[in-house]
Amino acid sequence: MQSVQKKTKRVTSWHVIGAQLAAFRRAAGHTQTSLADRFCVGEDTIASIEQGRRPLQADFATQLDELLDTKGVLGVAVAKVPQKERFPAFVQDFVEYEQEAVTLLSYENQVVPGQLQTEAYARFVFSCLFPPLEEEQREEWVAARIDRQKLLERRPRPMLHFILEEGILRSEIGDSTMRREQVQHLRRCMELPFLGLQIMPMRLPKHAGLAGPMVLLETPDHDHLAYVEAQLTSVLHDDPDDVSVLQQKYGMLRSQALSVESSARLLDDLLGES
Repeated sequence: MQSVQKKTKRVTSWHVIGAQLAAFRRAAGHTQTSLADRFCVGEDTIASIEQGRRPLQADFATQLDELLDTKGVLGVAVAKVPQKERFPAFVQDFVEYEQEAVTLLSYENQVVPGQLQTEAYARFVFSCLFPPLEEEQREEWVAARIDRQKLLERRPRPMLHFILEEGILRSEIGDSTMRREQVQHLRRCMELPFLGLQIMPMRLPKHAGLAGPMVLLETPDHDHLAYVEAQLTSVLHDDPDDVSVLQQKYGMLRSQALSVESSARLLDDLLGES
């Protein structure tokens, strides 16, 4: 299997749209600088869009179509971008594998995993990003995240397991209504026969996951992959030695976490307290 880390240079819809914009701009006699000045944006913004590194927002596409007299071509192109490509480029490969996975194991230490987030929780998480997202882009990302949750409805059913730090559930981020609805959603998810959820208690003498979150998955071809994400970087591992180390770590985390039954009781207690 070719290393999945080498997929980062693939061509996406945003590259095609960017190339179209560059061609239309030149045909209309504009430079990147003159186009940026016309819309009061940075020249680097235009350059990033044309290079496919930055998504073209729908409202900006409409404005560009009007200025460049392109008969709505850019607006239509943006509307037709596949939902999975509305994520940042560095997670798109992972999203593809995730949706086809036969088994997925996830450990998270900061926020509820995306597959289990309510819409309100997802919107809040994206609102915390810095630099802040434009509202339209934030809503696109929320829609894309909720769309990923079709994994829970897929046939044949995937086998899913999640480990969450107790601190995620006791955090006071956002408002109390959002937090309560998120815990209620987690409790409902625990009733799914193909989904396991364990809580990692805050009072723990030893912890195997201090290096951060991870996702392990098995593809329909029975390849085993591991996805690790951090600030401004993410890596999709397919080397058997690397994946094996993380699988061993996940196994230790499962043994250190509360049992499924105790985790359910903890969620019930949290709901009783709120």
